[in-house]
Amino acid sequence: MSNPTAAMLVIGDEILSGRTRDANMYYLAGELAKHGVDLREVRVVSDDPEAIISAVTALSQGHDHVFTSGGIGPTHDDITADCIAQAFGMTIDVRDDARAILEAHYATTGTDLNAARLRMARIPEGATLIENPVSSAPGFTVKNVHVMAGVPSVFQAMVASVLATVVGGAPLLSQTLRVDRGEGEIASTLAALAEKHPDLSIGCYPFQVNGAFGANVVVRGIDGGEVDAAVTALARDLDL
Repeated sequence: MSNPTAAMLVIGDEILSGRTRDANMYYLAGELAKHGVDLREVRVVSDDPEAIISAVTALSQGHDHVFTSGGIGPTHDDITADCIAQAFGMTIDVRDDARAILEAHYATTGTDLNAARLRMARIPEGATLIENPVSSAPGFTVKNVHVMAGVPSVFQAMVASVLATVVGGAPLLSQTLRVDRGEGEIASTLAALAEKHPDLSIGCYPFQVNGAFGANVVVRGIDGGEVDAAVTALARDLDL
């Protein structure tokens, strides 16, 4: 049986403008691979309701899980929660359970739970809350869409909370073989190897060091024995 699939939706003008470098996709990909969930697609959209709703709808229909990052904070441009509710035809308002979490958090810090902060308790009706042990403001899950913060430390904590509830498959294993030759010299060998091992993913990633070309060949798969065999065969065929 194949592993469940996932997609990621990164939301925010700051990503597309180049002001902020996204770190969450890199982290999520690694965690999903270890959990046995195949990340198949990543999209980045602006803080535009139509773009968010369209992307969420398409990704939700095409994958077992969707992970979103960004846009659930206290400011006016944090519109992700409203867009998710609209995408699934759900009402949204301040939820008592989310309010209680924020009230308890701000009581311990001596900070007022003002109107802006209370926006983070606006949750679509029927959604399941995602625990946030870093800053308390919860994320939420609607159907197969997991809606999380964009701040990396908070995002990572929420991913751990979500994955504890997700049934994964076989972890994705990988091995890397460095080849000090240009891609053109090894392309035919790699093609033959890929044909012999259709269940493996074989990627070739070139580099240049001091004017010399080389490539890192990465072999990935869920069968450790087959990965080992493919890497061994490649090293033999290339006389490494």
